[in-house]
Amino acid sequence: MDPFEALAEPNRRRILDLLREGERPAGEIVEALAISQPGVSKHLRLLREAGLVSARAEGQRRLYRLEPKGLSGLEAWLAPYRRFWADRLAALEDHLESEQ
Repeated sequence: MDPFEALAEPNRRRILDLLREGERPAGEIVEALAISQPGVSKHLRLLREAGLVSARAEGQRRLYRLEPKGLSGLEAWLAPYRRFWADRLAALEDHLESEQ
């Protein structure tokens, strides 16, 4: 699955927001989001396929975490847009200062 397609779904974005705070088992994600266990499992699988999340086994449970490599592709795509807006905001700031 493409990372952008994965992010199109609001619950998957909410899962990423939770994982931004650190590793979590699926059970904690279920509790935090009030989504069924099968639903969370499906979302986690799709996020793993998109390269945005990885998992590791700890005993009988799996801990999920953000995958920086997967997020770097999104960052690279966003970079030109950030520069675009930074340039526009700098120009606005210059204009406002010259008006004073």
